Amino acid sequence: MSETMELATTFGRITDEALDQLRQSIGRQVRRGQPYIEELNADAIRHFAYGIGDCNPLWIDRDYAAATPHGMLAPPTALFAMDKILSGYVSGLPGVHAMFAGTTFRWLRRLRAGDRLRGTAKLKDLIERPSKFAGRSVQQVYEITFTDQDGETVAVTESYCFRTERDAARERGKYSGASAEAASWNADQLAEIGAAYRKQEEVRRGARPRYIDEVTVGEELPPLLKGPYTATTAVSYLLGWGGLYVRSHGHAFQLYEDHPALAIPNEWGVPEPPERVHWDQDLAQRVGVPGAYDYGPERVAWMGHVVTDWMGDDGFLAELDVQVRKHNLIGDLVTASGTVAEVDTETRRVRLELHASDHRGDESARGSAVVVLPERP
Repeated sequence: MSETMELATTFGRITDEALDQLRQSIGRQVRRGQPYIEELNADAIRHFAYGIGDCNPLWIDRDYAAATPHGMLAPPTALFAMDKILSGYVSGLPGVHAMFAGTTFRWLRRLRAGDRLRGTAKLKDLIERPSKFAGRSVQQVYEITFTDQDGETVAVTESYCFRTERDAARERGKYSGASAEAASWNADQLAEIGAAYRKQEEVRRGARPRYIDEVTVGEELPPLLKGPYTATTAVSYLLGWGGLYVRSHGHAFQLYEDHPALAIPNEWGVPEPPERVHWDQDLAQRVGVPGAYDYGPERVAWMGHVVTDWMGDDGFLAELDVQVRKHNLIGDLVTASGTVAEVDTETRRVRLELHASDHRGDESARGSAVVVLPERP
């Protein structure tokens, strides 16, 4: 280790030279980092499910799962824990902030306990976008293909982030008025939220098959609450997902020496990674957000939770496409919901429109899903 450490006292800029260098990587396979989860064992599945607040017994109860046709399964979005690039780990443009913006999944089969999955990623596109929130902004798109222990393709995904100049983002924040105010909750409101959570457990479809002939266009999916969001919520998600740059002790110092742009001093002068915007109010405000906020992949997983609760154990989530919108701040309460948009009885495929909004009514996420449902015997 070197005797001195370079700290990122200023933030990076998006330059033409840096963009040209990064564009040379388009189409090339990206070097694979160590994933948080390599095998979907029962512990890994349970930890991820708890991290997104999904207590479906199909994920967490061995005895329940053993009595189902498919055995123990994993939440489809557990792929986030099996490849860092899918979760927003990007290369190039050192010191330029990366904001996760969305993911598209296409699954070829269910994720089963015991699966050993490997993600292979390549940079697919680099698109400069106008931005009111920051100075210069670039959309960075990756394609990640997951194969199993037998070499068979399990899922094909795309994930994208927006790279934004931090100082410019701080100077031209897009949050104002009620959207910038931290939420607070009283005892009566928290009691109502608790009651709503209990009801969610009761309406999960579970072992009762949802047959294709009983689904109608315009049908609404039971909404799910998420929050109020706290720093503990972020930690809970980290325990199941693994994070991008969360390290400790010598492991952390080695990371910062290898990647100085990640070493952003905290108020005590100690380097910490940019990932701390999810629990550090000061750094979040420095990048232009009113306060600490949730993880983007976490929000995508919430939308998947809405769908899997509705479709039941015998349903198959074939596609999920989610865009995250404005950040969910500490204290925010989000309602995720969906509506049946199309029903094809021949293919047994149902297309869903998905939506999430916070307690202010501001849009938090939008997307769509395709589910394959069973026929009535």
